[in-house]
Amino acid sequence: MKTLIINIKELLQVRNTNITKVSGKDMAHLPILNNAWLLIIDDLIADFGTMDTCPAQDDCEVIDASGRTVLPTWCDSHTHLVYAGNRVQEFVDRINGLSYEEIFNRGGGILNSAKKLNETSEDDIYEQSKQRLEEVMKQGTGAVEIKSGYGLTVEGELKMLRVIQRLKKEYPVAIKATFLGAHAFPAEYKENHSGYIDLIVNEMLPKIAEEKLADYIDAFLETGYFSIDETKRIMEAGKKYGLQAKIHVNQFTAISGIEACVKYDALSVDHLEVVTDEDIKALQNSNTMPVALPTCSFFISIPYTPARKMIEAGLPLALATDFNPGTTPSGNMNLVVATACIKMKMTPEEAINAATINGAYAMGISDTHGSITKGKKANIIITQPVTSYYQLPYAFGSNLIETVFIEGKAI
Repeated sequence: MKTLIINIKELLQVRNTNITKVSGKDMAHLPILNNAWLLIIDDLIADFGTMDTCPAQDDCEVIDASGRTVLPTWCDSHTHLVYAGNRVQEFVDRINGLSYEEIFNRGGGILNSAKKLNETSEDDIYEQSKQRLEEVMKQGTGAVEIKSGYGLTVEGELKMLRVIQRLKKEYPVAIKATFLGAHAFPAEYKENHSGYIDLIVNEMLPKIAEEKLADYIDAFLETGYFSIDETKRIMEAGKKYGLQAKIHVNQFTAISGIEACVKYDALSVDHLEVVTDEDIKALQNSNTMPVALPTCSFFISIPYTPARKMIEAGLPLALATDFNPGTTPSGNMNLVVATACIKMKMTPEEAINAATINGAYAMGISDTHGSITKGKKANIIITQPVTSYYQLPYAFGSNLIETVFIEGKAI
């Protein structure tokens, strides 16, 4: 099957060579072809160029993209999309003055979601989760990482990871599964941290590995959650089963956790609302991708990741949603890109790079996703008619997506 898209006003993120990420000042450069065409054969990008070199259109389905921008689909490298129910009451509690920590300490937050998940059947969780996945695909997401972490029991964590596997099989979107048993300490282990980590290491991980349910391992490295030493133990255990780390860190406090993650060759460190000079130094010249989650900051009114400081220090940066029921009940990457521009002072070029090629890197899929490159997956967004791609973050409340192609097919 061949699809030829012609008269593209702006074709974004065009890269002839397959770079895996962009960093520092290079993030401000977004390669563009004006008045372009794009050829899709089956599920892959076959070729592209300017209209003066457009191939014959005889054996193709032709789409006229006059006045429209075409770009790669978003790569959302941090979500908790699989969960049961919602936490609407906590939203109101925060409006009434309770902090995230206060809600957690009275049994809300992650523990609330864990209770609901363990009371809900696997089939029901799948039905709820597939609706969320379908929604984010329509919003332009073509690759998504999904974490467990709302089970906090052996069976609960396995149940979540099995749901993620079902979504992988049923949908064309690229999905990576991350085991986040170390999301919080269950109430019964509040005074016995080592006992819960024993459960993760000795019972959960072997079963997850046996069923090949996870690609990565995660922990919530934060004051009041998992310490550096506890996280090191979890990262070390993950390594034994071939699971590279992707770690929640520096959401509320900086306790030298980033340095520890870099030493364990974490693929990404995510949140980073609080970042010190020492943290930046640890990330420089590393293989670890920093990931910002601006709509989490927006929703729970905490600081935003200091993007300007990090980019000016030569670091790469990825953007993701943190889609979850408590602190970011939205998987809309368009809003993430807009919020990064508005609140983090990222340029549109930097934000689009962060949400495409760098997001793909943070999921370990930059060989196949994240740019308009020959041989990569034909995952693209065609916008409605726009004045320029600057309109995407500018018109933050509008849906400017006309068509989404995932693996060569319009959804």
